[in-house]
Order: sequence, then C-alpha cells, then structure tokens
Amino acid sequence: MIRRRCFLKILTVMAASVLLLPSCGTATEAAEGSTPNTAATAAEEPAEAPAQTEETEAPAQTEETEAPAQTEEAEAPAQTEETGASEEEQALPDLYAMELYDDVPDEYLEWHDDVDYGTIEADVQYYSETAGDYKYCNVLLPPGYDPSQEYPVLYMFHGFGGRYDSHVHEGSILQTLYGNMLREGLTVPMIIVGADMYTDLLSEKDGKTDAEMRPCYDKGVDDLALDLMPFIESHYSVKKGRLNTAVTGVSQGATTALAAGFKWQSKIGYTGSFAPCPGVIPTPFYEGSFWNWPILDDFTIESAQTMPRYIYLTVGTEDPWCIDSTAYYHEILDEKGIPNEYRLVEGYEHGNDLWALGHYNMLRKVFVSEE
Repeated sequence: MIRRRCFLKILTVMAASVLLLPSCGTATEAAEGSTPNTAATAAEEPAEAPAQTEETEAPAQTEETEAPAQTEEAEAPAQTEETGASEEEQALPDLYAMELYDDVPDEYLEWHDDVDYGTIEADVQYYSETAGDYKYCNVLLPPGYDPSQEYPVLYMFHGFGGRYDSHVHEGSILQTLYGNMLREGLTVPMIIVGADMYTDLLSEKDGKTDAEMRPCYDKGVDDLALDLMPFIESHYSVKKGRLNTAVTGVSQGATTALAAGFKWQSKIGYTGSFAPCPGVIPTPFYEGSFWNWPILDDFTIESAQTMPRYIYLTVGTEDPWCIDSTAYYHEILDEKGIPNEYRLVEGYEHGNDLWALGHYNMLRKVFVSEE
C-alpha cells in the first residue's frame, strides 16, 4: 500500500506557493563527508525546499565549430509486434535472480594508490539540437581504454541544481567505486558519461526559477537519445545497442533516467532510478506543483524485443521526499507486468550514501554476460 504521509497537509500549503513544496534535493557531492546512514528526523509536515547548491560556472567555451544543420527530431520508436527477446538476450543471465546489497563495503569507497581509476575527460563539448545550444558532459574512460576495442556506456544524470560534473569528476565517489569494483572483477570495463539534464540556452540558465528549470531538465530525456548518445558513439569506441547502454540518475535525475529508459527503450536496456521524484508518469503526489508534471503518459512497452533488460528502483527509509513516488512507480510497473526490482533500504537518506549503493548494485549487473 502506497504511503500517503504528508499528502493532506501538502495540499493546504500548495495554494500559497509551490516553492514551499519539498524539493527532491541537490545531487552534488557537497555532503560527501556526512556520516553514512544517519537517520534524519521524520518530518510529518512538508519542509521548505532545500536551498539550491551554488553551481560552478560552466566551463569556458572552447572554440566552437559550426553547429550541425538542424535535422528533424526523431520520434520515439513506433510500437512493433511482439516477437520475443532475441537469442542474444535469452542467453544472458537473469539479473533479477542476482543478489541486491544493502550496503557498500567501505574499501570500495576509498581511493587506493595502487588502483587505476581510469581517465576523466572533463568539459567535453557537443552541440545539442534539442537545446539549440552547445552542452557539456564529463566522460570517464576505463583503465587501459583502447580505441581498437568497443565499450558499453552508462549515462548518469545528476539531481536538481546539479550539473554534468556533479558525480563524474576526478576523485568522485562514482569514479572511486567503479575503479575499485573493476579491480576486484565485480564489474566490466565501460565508459561512464556524466550527462547534464539542463537542456536549453545556457546563457539563460542562471535566471530561471525552479519551476522554469523543470521543463529544461525534462528535455534531457530527448537530448540523451538524439544528441548526446550519437556524439559519444561518434567520438569514442562504443559498443552500440540497447544491451550495451544503461542510464542511471539520482533524485530529479532519477525521474529523467526512468522516463528516458521507457521513451527510448529501443536504445537503452538498463535503468537505475535512485529516489526518483514525482513526474515520470501522472502520480497523486504534489498535485498542482511543478514536481507533479508528468513526462510520460504511462509506462508502456513497445514490444517484447524492447522490454527493459533491467529496471532498479531504490530509496531510503529516511528519505523525506521520494519514498511514496518510488514505491508508486514500482507498484504501477508490477500492475502492468513489467519486471523491475525495488528496494526500500533501512537507514538511508536522500543523498550520497544511497547514490553510491544504487551504483554499487547497478555496476554489478549491467553488461554482464555470465553470473
């Protein structure tokens, strides 16, 4: 049963201002030094939206090449007749049968001098037709990256107020975790891309309110498939196809990631959504506010051939904002018979500890060819 805590009281507050509604949080690593799994005070009334963390300035524009000619935006893949999973996919292990963990060993979150953590290519510029402007991403290349080989790709979305470099940067939690897991044989070589949700004119970003930012973030769903993925595939040695493509996100980025996984299910096979906010599909939460604006009408599977290979939803018991929405998405997916894995994790809040745990579980499963 979906928990309805705070719902009636939220309705009384919304008429005053949507800015009094709880934000889904900022997914930067500013709180990295906080004590893991510290229990937050269980708020029965909606808290004021957390202050937006101050974002660093966008990297200085490098000399720009002429923007590519505008092409007609592709539609989401049309529905096709169900014919079943491919032989290649049938031969892969059952990811839902593999264990999920509720904590990350401390040593995987520590930087070790004898571990190769790969190479960060920072402030990589590409032109986004969806934004009508240049955008940036950060690219983590695996240790020993060899252009003569091909690598699967994981795209990662930050939270509200964050940027493409919030989680993929030199010394970040994600880089540290991935490098240590790869060293221990717990994951496979892959390219990890820090994607920027903000998809609009960069010069107008600083003046936008949260309500104005929300649609700009939502356009990241299309920027991912139509602009960023083609750029990465043309500039790096990428193993293409949905079985070689994953997307993860935290907080508001988890909303974007889950929506992208369904809208572009012919391109994306794995989706990790860590404490997603309302707004992927219509929900009964925060009605009348920008948090409630749905990106998709519903969770729809186009064909058996595009059934997501793996969907992972997780949220902590001490999360003050996104427990209900995460559980709601899980229940709707279950009602529709769409396989997914959901975990409400004891003691975790809405922050870096959960983001690390979510990626720990995802990195153990994405792109594996055998158990």
